[in-house]
Amino acid sequence: MLARPKFIHKVLRRFFLMFRPAMNGNITDFNGKRIAQTRISNTTYIDHPQHLCLGENVYIGHYNILEASNGITIEEGCQLTTFVNLTTHSSHTAIRIYGKHYANVDKAIYDRGPIHIGKYTFVGPYATIMPGTKIGKGSIVAAYSYVRGEFPDFSIIAGNPAQVVGDTRTKDNILLNQHPELQAYYDEWAKL
Repeated sequence: MLARPKFIHKVLRRFFLMFRPAMNGNITDFNGKRIAQTRISNTTYIDHPQHLCLGENVYIGHYNILEASNGITIEEGCQLTTFVNLTTHSSHTAIRIYGKHYANVDKAIYDRGPIHIGKYTFVGPYATIMPGTKIGKGSIVAAYSYVRGEFPDFSIIAGNPAQVVGDTRTKDNILLNQHPELQAYYDEWAKL
């Protein structure tokens, strides 16, 4: 086997370092105001960014797609892990109804709606969140969940289709009993 020349190795290493996933912590809104402590991966694609509203201290990890044509709001402290898909429109029904006329007509049955994710919610890997979904604060969306509809605060959401399978306050109370010094931090946002 031939040895790779050192200069080719150096070029390839630089190429891969240039395009590796990295977090961007200098996020601004459309008025140019910095959003404090909000980070978005360079591998996350945001379609219609002018319709994306982000709170402070939001983390959006690697390889996500946020399609925001009908509005996405992600409140303070939320985390979207990896390979998460948020879409505010869907043609999955319209293509069957319209057939070959799909591209040439106003799509009255096109599925559209905003997405709202409440404060301090965690969205696990490979979750899909569909148009018209509202997730309450302090929730957890399990990995691989297909989420559509309205979910109350502190929901543990899982499945395809997703449903409420638990309450995060149950888990939180166990941890807060073990670490009572953290109760004030939790109460700052959870009791609002």
